[in-house]
Amino acid sequence: MKKLLSLIAIAAFGLTTAFAQTPATTAPAKAKMVAKKEVKTTTAPVKAGVKQEAKKVETKTTTTAAKVKADGTPDMRFKENKAKAVTKVAGPTKKDGTADMRYKANKAAKKN
Repeated sequence: MKKLLSLIAIAAFGLTTAFAQTPATTAPAKAKMVAKKEVKTTTAPVKAGVKQEAKKVETKTTTTAAKVKADGTPDMRFKENKAKAVTKVAGPTKKDGTADMRYKANKAAKKN
């Protein structure tokens, strides 16, 4: 009897999950309408005797040695960023090279 009830429960669970995956409504999706705007450009006529001054636009790009991610943090995949990340510990260190915070010298360096 228990086996029969468990088989019925498994079958009911299987059927409910099978029908849960089908979409409830089959309404057609609304197509997005893209409105194109026409832009007309006109140039003013050049008068005789008037010089046109060409303005040169300079864009300055600053290239830094430190490469950064989109959020502004340094990207540690690059060699120059790894070198900058190494800090010298003032006091005693643990076996893995990190500062041992049980010592007063390391606690003072952490606060600065």
